[in-house]
Amino acid sequence: MDLNTVTDVRDARRREPWRPGDAWLGGGTYLFSEPQPHLRRLVDLSRMGWEPLTRHPDGSLEIAATCTVAQLSRFGRLSLDAPAAPLFEQCCRAFLASFKIWNMATVGGNLCNGLPAGPMISLTAALGGECLLQAQDGSTRRVKVVDFITGAGTKDLAEGELLRSVTLPGRALECRTAFRQASLYGLGRSGALVIGTLDPVDGSLAVTISAATVRPFRFWFPLAPGAGRLRGAVEAAVGEADWFDDIHGLPAWRRHMGLRLAEEVRRELTGTDQEETR
Repeated sequence: MDLNTVTDVRDARRREPWRPGDAWLGGGTYLFSEPQPHLRRLVDLSRMGWEPLTRHPDGSLEIAATCTVAQLSRFGRLSLDAPAAPLFEQCCRAFLASFKIWNMATVGGNLCNGLPAGPMISLTAALGGECLLQAQDGSTRRVKVVDFITGAGTKDLAEGELLRSVTLPGRALECRTAFRQASLYGLGRSGALVIGTLDPVDGSLAVTISAATVRPFRFWFPLAPGAGRLRGAVEAAVGEADWFDDIHGLPAWRRHMGLRLAEEVRRELTGTDQEETR
């Protein structure tokens, strides 16, 4: 779609002062998908030269905001030697997108859109990801992905602030994972997406619910919970208004699927059907 209010496109490397009507341009798959009448200038990040994926000595994985879905998919399938590697491809496949979108859409763009069905949000929240944010004056701050997304389409991002990267802890990559997704129709947008991770060191379990809710909810248990305890934790934390409501699913259905898929994930990772409430 033509953005006929945009009069200028600037290279982000020039570090010009931010002004009203500016927007960061990554892959542009969202920006060019619908009218953006408030925009006057795009600040292009494509030539920043950020390494898409970096494995640090401590085992953590830093994903640049400009890393594309296609690059992340290839890395998960071909380069990442870790138990959590299959989760990368599962989340990439959760996109309702063509191969053309895959090769342009960025991880950072998916997070900054803040849409409940954003699978890069699901992936990074489930693995305990932390966002690196950079302000216009060059100062930086870090915030967990589960805190970065504050609601449907809203995020903890100040005017002119940039999402530089997301870092996944090395320990999270060593976890066993379980993935469940539900949609109202085949190949449709996620109506509920639940991911479980089981820590091989201490046996702790984390269950992350997204797509069904306006923002991701991550539940961590030092010991694998029973079905009752997991359900109780979800019902206590996720209020009635937190279950998302749009054409892709009513709140009651999303709640039902969120709870059902969370239990399926718990059973897969713990290997038990226990019903106790501990």
